[in-house]
Amino acid sequence: MGIFCHWFSLFRWTYRYFRQIRGCINSNLATFIRTIVVLLVTAGIISARNEWQLPQHIAAKPLTFLILSGIATGLSWLCYYRALQMAPASWVAPIDKLSVVIAIILGVVLLGEPLSMKLVMGSLLILSGVLVLAL
Repeated sequence: MGIFCHWFSLFRWTYRYFRQIRGCINSNLATFIRTIVVLLVTAGIISARNEWQLPQHIAAKPLTFLILSGIATGLSWLCYYRALQMAPASWVAPIDKLSVVIAIILGVVLLGEPLSMKLVMGSLLILSGVLVLAL
């Protein structure tokens, strides 16, 4: 299953870049369509696994953070697609990868996750890769 997910992710990225680079669709419409597809696929998975639950059974704090996360994700997608319309994917994609480094920093600083040499080295490699591609 993991290999399937990896290849599916690779296909999704390739298709997304191809469609956006060619300018075939407005970035906001592309985000809307993608959101609908994600909604339908997720609903299918939840239904297949019988994991539906009523919203009143979800505590307020986790629900608030889920809503805020959804807003941040939507805005991120809109900005990403817009950036792909304004610049080549070879410039936009590396900057997008900085989100991994930011997530690691936030995890360590805000969530108290342990900092390991492997984490530091991986972050530095990602950062250096972005810098090399940006120059």
